Amino acid sequence: MKRMLAKLMRYAAVSAVSTTVSLTLLGLLVATNTTGAGWANVIATGVGPIPSFELNRRWVWGKTGRRSLLAEVGPFCALSFTGLGISTLAVSAAASWATRAGLGTTARTLSAEAANIATFGTLWVAQYLILDRILFRSHAPMTSGPPRITHEPMDHARAA
Repeated sequence: MKRMLAKLMRYAAVSAVSTTVSLTLLGLLVATNTTGAGWANVIATGVGPIPSFELNRRWVWGKTGRRSLLAEVGPFCALSFTGLGISTLAVSAAASWATRAGLGTTARTLSAEAANIATFGTLWVAQYLILDRILFRSHAPMTSGPPRITHEPMDHARAA
């Protein structure tokens, strides 16, 4: 249980890092009028998964060695871009609803932000489960404590 909680806390820290990267880039692109807000969101959401993938893979799930494009990078990107698509739909629907309801700019903005937070909050839990159980799953059997070391005599005839 302690290991699972520690893993969940590391996963939350990685989410904070990747969210900070994405929001900083989004803010810079929008504030400097480099691109429109929609494209800025797509670019920022495309960059955020890079530190997220590496930190999750190495720090949260302890994976080392070569990355598999097919088994790790591709599915991780698919999860990230699925989140972008679903959150964009939710934000658009919330903003549209607020406009039709005659709500002011502040209420419309808060509706869009609430939809974004609710969507990514739900996806955050789903992504953790997918990463833990499928993508970065440990192939070692789960144990409740440290491994036991036994001192059994070695059968040299079998070892040869």
